[in-house]
Amino acid sequence: MKRMASEVAKTSDDEIRQQVGAGETPTLKTISRISGMAIATVSRALSDAPDIGRDTKILVNRIANIIGYVPNRAGVRLRTGRTNVISLVLPAESDVMTNAGRLTSSIAEELRGTQFHLNILPWFPDEDPLRPIKYIVETHSSDAVIFNMTEPDDKRVAYLLKHDFPFATHGRTKWCDDHAYYDYDNTAFIKNALINLKARGRSNVLAVLPPLHQYYAQDMVRGLEQYADGLGINYRISKNVNSDQPSDDIRHWVARRLEKSPKIDAIICSSSKGAIASIVAIEERDRLLGEDIDVYTKEVVPILKTFRQNIIVELEDVGDAGRFLAKAVKRQLQHPEQELMQELFVPTDIQI
Repeated sequence: MKRMASEVAKTSDDEIRQQVGAGETPTLKTISRISGMAIATVSRALSDAPDIGRDTKILVNRIANIIGYVPNRAGVRLRTGRTNVISLVLPAESDVMTNAGRLTSSIAEELRGTQFHLNILPWFPDEDPLRPIKYIVETHSSDAVIFNMTEPDDKRVAYLLKHDFPFATHGRTKWCDDHAYYDYDNTAFIKNALINLKARGRSNVLAVLPPLHQYYAQDMVRGLEQYADGLGINYRISKNVNSDQPSDDIRHWVARRLEKSPKIDAIICSSSKGAIASIVAIEERDRLLGEDIDVYTKEVVPILKTFRQNIIVELEDVGDAGRFLAKAVKRQLQHPEQELMQELFVPTDIQI
């Protein structure tokens, strides 16, 4: 087999495709015939079994991709009780600058070449966020689930823990010691923002935050409460608008706040959308960005500097988050005896 597998590894993609008959639906038997490996070996290689060598896995997955092999999920489920599907549950958003696209692509990239397939399941702001989670668990339509926009007392997490269903979250909860997660330290983000704004002589900050029931928004509030007073900075948290609302709502509210409180000399934002809306409001009030007022924000796609050079930006790499979360659920499915994967990324102070 080693000799034959070595020869196949040197075979071109076209030569491999030509070994599939006209009208033939590729199966495990097809891959076995082309590779010279036993069907059981092919199956275990596609399942990323630990006892199968790396070179064998690479070769089998290469052949599978070239010939267009698609596992029979019904058959897999009957044999193993699994679907080989991982679901990503995301809010249905129209804002193209949110992290959903980058999160999706990075998870898909990490799952590429494995036996797992990615399924995207949306939920809408006017519906119960638990609904898609319950659907997945009750129908057994996926082996694991990934989701974001967590809350401290997140009922989705409580439900999944109760049902012992594999999952990972983009964001923490009060139960995060008991589940896999990847999170960005937003308290550290606020600390960095305040330190840098203080260095620029700013002392009156307006904070446009996410909805305050979400964990990462509360993380930002903690940062303001812990560090602003010690730096001699006054702050106001937006109560009537949040970063998830339409840009026009943010712009109108920030413009009114600047009119009522002209001493505001800095705005901290949690999203690109909020930052752009705030800058438009600033310019409507004839304030000068980078001179008499600053905007400090984070972004998941490096685009804001092309909009205004004087904006102060931290980049949150959602790609790292997606890859980590995909690995975290794979570990739960393939090695349930191992520790849960958990990561808190702490941003370092940026130089401005």
